[in-house]
Amino acid sequence: MWHRGRPEGRARSWRTLLPAPSSRAESVGAARRAVRVTVAAVAGFYPAVDLLDRPVFALYALFIPVAFGVMSPLPGSGRRRSGTVLRAVPAAAALITLGTYLAAATWSATLGMLVVGFTLVLAASIGPRVTGVVPALQLCYILACFPPYAPGTLPDRLAGLAVGATLTILCEWLLLPEPEQPSYRGRVADALECAAHAAHGLLQGGADGRETAERLRAAGRELRFSRTAAGVRPTGAGARERALAQAGYATRRFLDLLAALAPLLRAPADLPSAMLLSGLAAACADEAAALRGTRPAPGPERVEEMITQYAAVRGVPPDLREDPHPLLRRQSTLLAAAVSAVTVSAAVSLATGRRRSMPGLPLEQFWYAGASTPRLWWVRIAGHLTPRSVVFQNAVRTATGLALARLVAGSLDLSHGFWVLLGMLTLGRTTAGATWSAVRSATAGTLVGSLAAGALLVSAGDMTEVYAALLVPTMLVAFWVGPVGGPAWGQGLFTLVVSTAFAQIAPVTWQLAEARIVDVLTGSVIGLVCGVLAWPAGARGEMRRSAAALFHATAPLIRVTVDRAATGHSAPTTRADAAAALRRTRRYWRIAHASYAQLRTEPPPRHAPEGGPDWLAALNFSSRVLVGAYWLPWSQGTAWPSDAASWAREATDEVVASTLRAAQFPADGVTVRLAPLPPGVLTRIPAPSVSHLVDVEVWLHALASDLTTAVGAGSRVEGGFW
Repeated sequence: MWHRGRPEGRARSWRTLLPAPSSRAESVGAARRAVRVTVAAVAGFYPAVDLLDRPVFALYALFIPVAFGVMSPLPGSGRRRSGTVLRAVPAAAALITLGTYLAAATWSATLGMLVVGFTLVLAASIGPRVTGVVPALQLCYILACFPPYAPGTLPDRLAGLAVGATLTILCEWLLLPEPEQPSYRGRVADALECAAHAAHGLLQGGADGRETAERLRAAGRELRFSRTAAGVRPTGAGARERALAQAGYATRRFLDLLAALAPLLRAPADLPSAMLLSGLAAACADEAAALRGTRPAPGPERVEEMITQYAAVRGVPPDLREDPHPLLRRQSTLLAAAVSAVTVSAAVSLATGRRRSMPGLPLEQFWYAGASTPRLWWVRIAGHLTPRSVVFQNAVRTATGLALARLVAGSLDLSHGFWVLLGMLTLGRTTAGATWSAVRSATAGTLVGSLAAGALLVSAGDMTEVYAALLVPTMLVAFWVGPVGGPAWGQGLFTLVVSTAFAQIAPVTWQLAEARIVDVLTGSVIGLVCGVLAWPAGARGEMRRSAAALFHATAPLIRVTVDRAATGHSAPTTRADAAAALRRTRRYWRIAHASYAQLRTEPPPRHAPEGGPDWLAALNFSSRVLVGAYWLPWSQGTAWPSDAASWAREATDEVVASTLRAAQFPADGVTVRLAPLPPGVLTRIPAPSVSHLVDVEVWLHALASDLTTAVGAGSRVEGGFW
C-alpha cells in the first residue's frame, strides 16, 4: 500500500512477491521511518485502549501517525517534515469534522468524497509540501465518513488527531530525524562557481576547451530535478520557489552555452568578448555568494550594462583579413550566454528576497515578481483546469474511484468498508498497466497476510495481551519492509498490523481477515476499472498531445521574432503582435512540463520502440523559442538588405514548417535544411545589424537542432546556441 505515485514494473512471475532490491540508503531510511511511526502510533494507542478505554480515540491516535508517516511522502529534513505535519493539522481537523457529519447517508458521504478527492489532488499541484500530505488528508476524511453515524464521537476523533499529530511531529523532529539534504540553492551556487572558474580559465588561455566543456555540462546535469531529492526541488507555486527554479533553468542554459563556447576560444578572444567574459565570471561569483547568504544579491543591472556595451562594440574588427563568420558566431554564442546570465541574476535576486519586481526586464519572464502567494497558488491551480492536464486527469481519476468505492462500500454495507477506499487509494496508478501490476501483487500479498492473520486470531482468541505484544514488532517490520518490498509485502504485512490493532479495540474473530480480503479486492477492482476507463495510457498520450500543442504555439512566435529582427526593430517583448503567442506558448509549456514530470514516474510500455521522441528536447526547444522572443536582438539596428532578408524569410519558413511537421511526430523524424548565408552579405551590412543577422542564424540552427533531437531524427544540425 506504500507505492502510490511510485513507478511499478510488471509482475511476470512469483519473483514479484520477493522484496524489491533497494539501495542501502533507501532501506536505512525506511527503517528510521518505521521506528518513528511505530513509536508515535503506539504511544497514543496503548494509553487510549488500556487506560482510558476509548476505542475511537485509540483508532485515530493509531492511524494518524501511519497516515502522515507512511502513506504520505513528506519531503525534507526532520524539522521540515514536522512543520509540514503541523500546518496540515487544521485541514485534517476540518476533513474529519466534514466526514463525521456527511456519514449520515451514503449519498452525502459519496458526494463529499468526490469533492474532497478532486480538490485535494488538484491542490497538490501547489507544491511538494501539499503533495506530501494529500494522502494523509484523504485518509482523515475516509476514516470519518464511514458508519456508524456518530457525531457524538467527534471530540474523541479530534483528540485522537491532536495526540497522533503531536506525537508524529515530536518523533519526526527528535527521534532519528531525517538528515538535512543538500539544498537546491547550494547546487545552483556550486554550478555558478564552476562557471566562474571555467570563465577565468578560458580567459587565461591555459584551460583545455574540451575538458572545460565536459566539466560545465556535468555541473549543469546536477541541476536537473531528477538528480535532486524531492524534498529540496523548487517546484512550489510561491515567488521564491519559482525564482529559484528559474535560476536553475537559466544556469543550466548558461553552462551549456559556455560549454559550446569553450572549444572555440583556443585563440585569444577579441577584446570586447574578453571583457564581457571577465564580467560574467565576476557576476557568477557574486550570485553564488548571494545564494550562500554571504552577501546581498547584485541584481541584473550590471550584467545588462555589460551586454549593452558589448552589443554596441562587438562586430568585425577593421584589420580582420579572414572569414568573419566564425568570430561573429562566437560573439553570438557569448551574447546568448550573457543573456542567460541576466536571467540568472534577476532570478537570484527574487529567490533571495532582495526584490519584489524586475523593472526593465521582460514582464513575461518575471510575471510572478510582486504577486501575492494566494494569487500564485490560484494561477498554478487554474492552469491545470483543463482536460489536457495530467493533474486534472489524476484528480478526476482519483476522485471518481474514491467516490465509487465509498458508494459500493456503503451500499453493500461492507464490514470495515474504509479498507475498500484505502485499497483503491493505495493501489491506484496513473496507467492501467501499472495498476494491474500493483493489484496482482497486492492481492497475493493480502491473501497470504489474511491467512496468517486468521491463524493468529484463531489461535490467540481473545487474549489481548498477545496482540499487544505483537503489535510493535509487526508494525516495525511492516513499515520497514513494506515501502521497499512492493505492494505484495506492503498489503500482506499491513493486514497483520490492522488485525493485531483491531483485536485490542474490540472482540474479533477470523472473519476480520476475511473482511480484509473482500474489502481490498473490492477496492482493487474499482481502482482497476477507473484505471482502464479514465486515461489508461497515463502521461504518455498526454505528453504527445501537449508537445504537439507546444510546437503549434511556438511556430508563429518564431516568425514574429525573425521578422522584427530583419526590419531593425527590437525584440517582440510585450508587443501586441507576439503577446498572444507568448501566452499560449507559456501555457502549453506548463502543461507539457507537468506531463513530462508524471511520465518520469511511470513504467515504460512493454513493447516500447527504440528511439522515439525526446520529450526533454521538445521542452528545451520551446524554452529556446521563448528566450529568443524575449531577447533577440538586444537592440535596434538597420533593416537588412534584400538578399539577407530573403534568406531570413526562407530559413524561418523552413524552421516553422519543420516545427509544424514535428507536431505530427512522423516515424522517420524531421530533417531541417537551412541554407547558408548569402555570399559576402556579412561584409555589406553595418554594425550592429551584421551581428543581429548572425544571432538569428545561430538561433535558427539551434532550433533546428532541437527539433531533430526531439522528434527522433538522426544527427543534430550544426550551429551555436541561444
